[in-house]
Amino acid sequence: MKMNHIGIMVGDMNKAVEFYTKVLGLKVIMDNTQVIEERETAIGRMCIAVFGPGFKGFNIAHLVTTDGIGVELFEMKDRQERHPVDFSRIGIFHFCLQTDDFESVIERTKAFGGKVRMDIMRYHPEDDSKPAKMVYLEDPFGNLFELYSHSYKETYAVEYE
Repeated sequence: MKMNHIGIMVGDMNKAVEFYTKVLGLKVIMDNTQVIEERETAIGRMCIAVFGPGFKGFNIAHLVTTDGIGVELFEMKDRQERHPVDFSRIGIFHFCLQTDDFESVIERTKAFGGKVRMDIMRYHPEDDSKPAKMVYLEDPFGNLFELYSHSYKETYAVEYE
């Protein structure tokens, strides 16, 4: 199994594309496109099945990480209410990106309207041979994401291969 893409709801598509490209370094592969409710195309029928009839349309943009994972940004026409993160709710509550430019990404996140949710943490502060760092951040729309300095395997494996 491989990760293919994630979908993220945003409140302002132009601001979101700017944040995800300039702060996180993602590349746009399909720019902001308007989707309307219609039944003539496969995409139209799929959107009705997912969002329900009467969804009023949305804007979508497709971005990609340097390792090829897709990020779909959705700006719904009729659902612009920001919801608080409810940690008692079952389901996905964040995504994680890895970077070699750890501190700069944190600074750009703040500069472009995002938030830093915690101090930078090292998973193994007692072991200098395991320098992995992490931090939780927020995009300008309240979507949580985690930032890693090392791969998932390097961060958690008992022994690096």
